[in-house]
Order: sequence, then structure tokens, then C-alpha cells
Amino acid sequence: MTRHARMRGGARAAGVLALVLLVLAVAVALVRGEDGGDGGDGAADEARAGARRFLDAWAAGDLTEAAGLTDDPGAARSLLESVRDNLRAERVEFALTGEPARPADAAAGPAADEDALAVPFTATHTLPGVGAWSYDATALMLPSREGGDGWRVAWESAVVHPRLAEGQTLVLTRGEPERAPILAADGSQVAGPSPVWDVAVWPARLTEPDAAWAALDGLDVGIDTDALADRVAAADPDQSVPVVTLRDAVFQEHAGALRAVPGLQFAEDTRTLAHAARAVVGTVDPETGAGVSGLQERYDDQLAGAVSAAVVIADRDSGEAVDTLYQQESSAPGSPVETTLDPEVQAAAEAALESAGREAAIVAVEPSTGHVLAAADWPVDGFPRSLQGQLAPGSTFKVVTAAALLEGGTTPDDVLGCPRTVTVDGQSFENQDEFALGPDTTLHEAFTASCNTALIDHLELFEDDTPHRTAEAFGIGAEWTVGASTFDGGVPVAESDNELAASLIGQARVQASPLVMASIAATVAEGAFRQPVLVPAAVDEPHHAASELEPGTFEALRTMMRDTVTEGSAAVLAGVPGEPHAKTGTAEFQTEEGELSTNAWLIGYLGDADLAFAVVLEDGGSGGSDAGPVAADFLNAL
Repeated sequence: MTRHARMRGGARAAGVLALVLLVLAVAVALVRGEDGGDGGDGAADEARAGARRFLDAWAAGDLTEAAGLTDDPGAARSLLESVRDNLRAERVEFALTGEPARPADAAAGPAADEDALAVPFTATHTLPGVGAWSYDATALMLPSREGGDGWRVAWESAVVHPRLAEGQTLVLTRGEPERAPILAADGSQVAGPSPVWDVAVWPARLTEPDAAWAALDGLDVGIDTDALADRVAAADPDQSVPVVTLRDAVFQEHAGALRAVPGLQFAEDTRTLAHAARAVVGTVDPETGAGVSGLQERYDDQLAGAVSAAVVIADRDSGEAVDTLYQQESSAPGSPVETTLDPEVQAAAEAALESAGREAAIVAVEPSTGHVLAAADWPVDGFPRSLQGQLAPGSTFKVVTAAALLEGGTTPDDVLGCPRTVTVDGQSFENQDEFALGPDTTLHEAFTASCNTALIDHLELFEDDTPHRTAEAFGIGAEWTVGASTFDGGVPVAESDNELAASLIGQARVQASPLVMASIAATVAEGAFRQPVLVPAAVDEPHHAASELEPGTFEALRTMMRDTVTEGSAAVLAGVPGEPHAKTGTAEFQTEEGELSTNAWLIGYLGDADLAFAVVLEDGGSGGSDAGPVAADFLNAL
């Protein structure tokens, strides 16, 4: 073989070798994903999936699971729990925001691993009193070694926030402004900061448990002492067991009996409490400081003011802030909510209801302005039926029915009769206790005695929509803007003669709140509808009645309502000063058990004062005999 031939053979061998090396290089590149530095589609997808699993577990609050998806579970869990406890986020959300790529700084640490991929994401923490706070961060992902499953987060504090160093955590700091009060018309506080007493049991020192349970039962605030005894028995002997938080007046009333029992503990504190109209004013959550019902909830932003807040980086050992990541506006105090409530009228209403001791409500309004002077409920911390109750008004609605007759041409002296019963399409209607007044009974006499049959026996004087249209002159049938949640009444158009008959006496689908019925009395007193208002600043445009009644109609109603007191069913008010005018009512309804019961009503106004009122007692009794004495107690206290 010549030298030339040997050279050609060597060249061919070298070419083959080069080709083999090129193929191997490509194969390795494909296997290792070195096609531009992002780890290849397969590696990138796995890195993203690993980051997604970690972030999903963090967002769900499963911090043990999240930490287990890192290469240092102990350190990861410790920091994640610290951030959770110190930020107190209401919600945590994450979104992957870009493609995995080789880390920019791959000179040292986990980033130096030639397989490491950085996965970018956005974190959003919804913080109490602040809202959503977002930032961008990166999770450095490493493939599992030695047969591990999936990719894991290379743990470092910067995973939580890019400016977070080892030994640091995130902390939410808040400056809570003082909550503003809710005021009565004279500027006194209806709700504001008040002293309270936290009562607890110290098990190790509870030497007379029976005496403790008896003292706590004596508070009459609904403590389940049997369940409390079980909690105390299961508690650590030196671990305080909370029992109840008492208003200062309640605590002072029972302080002697409580302090005499070894093992009961007491700590004074301050909370925002309603001093009057408690069901309407509402409550504030003692933990969050936010209004959770009534006016406190409706005007929470105004009352609470602006909270100052910041997210800071703090040293985990000292707690000292070393950097500020987010700063909210400066703290600003809340501003008071001014109501139209009259403290003396409100107190008189609440005292009258307390004496009655039944589920009940009293509303008082100022006829000339519509201002709500009192909105009292019993129980005091129960449902605000004074403004929101949806009840059949019974015979108090005869004010509207009588107005319809008067507007149609009937006079108070026109004879209607008052038989014992009247039948409409097979349905029998009767008067309370089945009384009858005779065939010569006039509208005036039927009104003052509260005769149902006098009206129902003359259905021909009414159209199906007559009660509905007449009620509109009293403001009923539209949405009112009172400055509080209210039920503004409903008088649907009757769909049958039977329903029309029942509607005339405030039954069927006719419903009203005590506020609505007080407003009906106020409309008679004023001679025009003035929409009730509780928080004037919240009422831009009050509702105006869709129609007006004739002056003569109001004059006749005033005379009949006054005579209802002097010679009729509201005689219980005859000795009350102020020239009371009134109408009684007894509304039937079916209880949840299917039994027939009644709500007792009395509405009216004082001829010598700018005050109208409505009283309702639920579940039992009649207007004159049950609601009447409560109304008398209320008016006599003014």
C-alpha cells in the first residue's frame, strides 16, 4: 500500500469518527435538553409542575406538604409558618408567569447545578385591612437525584420574597384608629367604647364548682353550665377557661356573688357596644374590630376610619423591622354616624318593652320631619323587628281602608252596619270575640270599635287595587332610603274577593313593619307623608308618596282615631296626657306548628306633641288589652 493510499484510509477513518462523535453529541444534547439552556421541553414541564405543586400546597395552607416539596423541609416549614402567622393573610394565591430558564447567577450554590431551572411566579397575599398585595418571585427547581420523584424547590428564604435573607420573615404591622361612635340626635353616644368584664374559670382553684355554676346561672345570659363543667374538667388545671364577657352594668350587679366563688377570674377590658337601640345599632366583632350587624356593619368604613398598614421584613430573633416592602396610607380616625334617635324617647320605649318581657317592638317618629325618634326591640339584642319586621298589621290597617272609603265619598256618619259574621265566597269573616253592633252602625262607630264585618260587608265599594292605591298615599309600595335596613311594607293587588276582604282588615298578603305603621299614624297627624329617616346624611332623596289624600280625609281620620281613645277600643290610653289618637289591631297568623296565634298592635300619635308611634307584641293577645298597656307605659314615660 502506498503512502497516499494510507492517508486516504486515515482520512476516511477520521471522518467516520467525527460523524460518530457528532451523533453522540446530538444524542447527549437531546437527552440532557441542552437546546438553548432551558432544560428542554420535558425538563421545563417537570420543573413547572414541581413549582406548581409547591405553590398550590402553600396557597391551600398545607405548609407541611409544601415544605416536603423542597430540599430542606424543616427550614421551609419554619419560615412558611412564620410568614403565615405574621402576615395573617386571608387568602394566598400564586400564578406562574414565565418559562423555566437557567438561573441568571449560576456561579455558586444550588444554582450552580447544571440542571437547575428557575421558575418565575407572582404571589398575591390578601391582607386584613389592606387588600391584595402582590410581588414577583422565583423558585429555583432541582431534579430529584437517586431515583427521587419529580423536581423539588431549592429552599432559600428568597423563595418567599426576593428581598428576604436567611433569618428574616415577613410581618404585617397595622395602626388601628379609634372607632368612631354612633350618635343620637343630641350628640350623645348610642354606641361607643364601653367597659366590659371577661369572666373565666381557673380549674386548679375551683374548689366549689356547684357554687360557681349557680353564680353563673344567676347572670341569666344563656351560659350552658353543664357544657362549661365538661370543658373545665378537660382543661389543664392551670389553663384559664373563658366563660363570658359581661357589660359593666351586668357585672357590677352580680359582682358580689361572682367574687365570692374561688376559681372565678375577672379581667376588665374595653369594647365598642351599643347603649341603646341595640338590635338596630348592631355589634362589632371583638377580634377583628369590624361591624358585623346593623348600623355598625352598614357604616363600618366610615366608623372604622383608615388603617395604617405596612409589610416589613423583620429579624426572626429580635423582631426588629429591617426593611419596608409595602406602606399603606396613614391612619385616619373614623367619623361618627349621626342618627335622629331621641335618647329620652328611646329609653321610654325600651323600658316599656322590658316591663312587657315579650318579643315586641316600639317605633316612634316625628310626623313633621319623618325623623325616627325611637326604634326599640325586645329582646334587646335580637332581631330588629322595629325596622325589619314583616307582619300582618291587622285592624291598624283600617286607617288605610277608612281613608279609601272617605276618598271614595263615604262619610264617617254613613251607615255600614256591623253584623256578627260576613261570608265571602264560602269564607266566614267575624269580629274579634264575634261581637256585633247592629245594622245602624256608622263608619265612625265601626272604626272606633274595630268592626271587621262593617268593611267586608261592603266589598262593592272597593276595587281589587283600592287598598294598594290608597296605601301609596301613605308611602307604601316603594323602597325607602332610611339610612338603615328596613321593610317598607307591601299591599299587593287582591286576586280574589276573599283576598280583598282579608286585605281590608290588614290580613292576607298585607304586611308592614312597626316603622311603616308608625309612619301611617304620622301621615294622619301631619296631613302628608314624610318618609321616615334614621341617618339623615345617608338619605339623598327620600321617597315621596305617589298620591295625596284630601285634607277632609285626614280630618275625619284624626277625629275617628281620637274617639277610638275616648270611646272605643283604645280606651286604655284615655288617661294618657298629650291627647293621644290611636287605632288598635289584632292580626291572626299561623305559627310554625300550624296553630293559630295573633300579633297585638296599637298605633297612634299625640295631638299635643310632634310624635307618632307603633307598638306590636308578637304571638298572643289583642291590640287594646295587650299592646295598649305597653303603649300607655311608653307614652306616660315621655
